[in-house]
Amino acid sequence: MRAPVLRADWLRQTFVHWSFPPDSVQALLPEGLTVDRYEGAAWVSLTPFVMADVRPPGVPALVPGLPTFAETNLRTYVRRPDGRNGLWFLSIEVAFPPMLAARLVGAPYHVGTLRVSEGGGALTYEGARRGGDPFYRLVVRPGEPLAPTERDLWLTSRWRAYTRRLGMLWEIPVEHEPWPLANAVVEGLQETLTSAAGLGPPAAEPLVHYSEGVRHVRLAVSAPGGPAP
Repeated sequence: MRAPVLRADWLRQTFVHWSFPPDSVQALLPEGLTVDRYEGAAWVSLTPFVMADVRPPGVPALVPGLPTFAETNLRTYVRRPDGRNGLWFLSIEVAFPPMLAARLVGAPYHVGTLRVSEGGGALTYEGARRGGDPFYRLVVRPGEPLAPTERDLWLTSRWRAYTRRLGMLWEIPVEHEPWPLANAVVEGLQETLTSAAGLGPPAAEPLVHYSEGVRHVRLAVSAPGGPAP
């Protein structure tokens, strides 16, 4: 990776994955990206987490006062014509308005009221975009650690995201340690993010993972249309 533009810790992350018809997902992608499939299905994932100790390169995580806030992504899985895989974000909800600066490279950030809370062995993620809709509320109970299968890794281990701005694809590489994954059970879920993105509500039951998170995440930005660093 070239010099990162941002460092952070990604903590208490839940992955809620649904399968969708590939044509429905492809219709939401820009020119230059093709839906990636696993065993013939396209996948869309809701991933709420805590973005902790956000800092520019060279600033240690121990510096007091670094911002920590909730973020929730709705993402799908894509490939470029050269075969490089990655993520395409259908929406990004965030409780920290300065993150809207990432819109400069096409990241679809929206400011809202988001909260992550714990109690009784379960985590509750909830949020609403400014104005009240779309919204989500997810209650999940983490379980035992798991040895990830090929599908688990396919859904969680992606090392770049793509955005589109000014008619060009941008690539955002990311580096971090492998996710320590655990099983999880959804105890409650209401959301309108998938419908707001143009997909409609999921028809299938979700596949769910939980992770306590990864630290020292590094993100960079490549030149438009150029190779990844």
